[in-house]
Amino acid sequence: MAIDDELRERSGGQCELCAAKPGRAIFDLSRDGVSEAETSVLVCGTCAAQIADPAKTDVHHWRCLGDAMWSSTPAVQVVAWRMLDRLSGEGWAQELMDQLYLDEATLAWARAAKDRDDGPPHLDANGTALAMGDTVVLTKDLNVKGTGFTAKRGTAVRGISLVPDNPAQIEGRVNGQQIVILTEFVKKSG
Repeated sequence: MAIDDELRERSGGQCELCAAKPGRAIFDLSRDGVSEAETSVLVCGTCAAQIADPAKTDVHHWRCLGDAMWSSTPAVQVVAWRMLDRLSGEGWAQELMDQLYLDEATLAWARAAKDRDDGPPHLDANGTALAMGDTVVLTKDLNVKGTGFTAKRGTAVRGISLVPDNPAQIEGRVNGQQIVILTEFVKKSG
């Protein structure tokens, strides 16, 4: 039986994370380059896009992990753990992470990609590590190119996203605009 067929049978044809129908993409978690059903998860297009690109993450979409994390399939547990870890700045996600139990082998598998994927940390002006979903405060007035406004010192930017390939940049909403902000001009709030 092909991997695609095995996954559709296992999941009932729906996304194994959010239960959307139909599940369309195969998310491969193979540990040694050999793809098989035990190391893959059937996901919908929304989940696939957000897993692949942290900047597209809609934190509210991932509340579905409250159900998915209880799957008996280790690959689904691994993806749930990784997404909850990514969203750990959200209170509800941290509560779910505290409830989630993985056996030692599955937890090691979940952490393996995190240890491999983590690049240099995003640090604020004071050297404090930033995480996705944090709230930061601007430490100086910033002229926002192409928008015609200045982001004022002291402005709170809630629910930031980390620019994956540049630890000196974050993204956040100021005056209704999604902008890129240099980490040297922010400090973590709270």
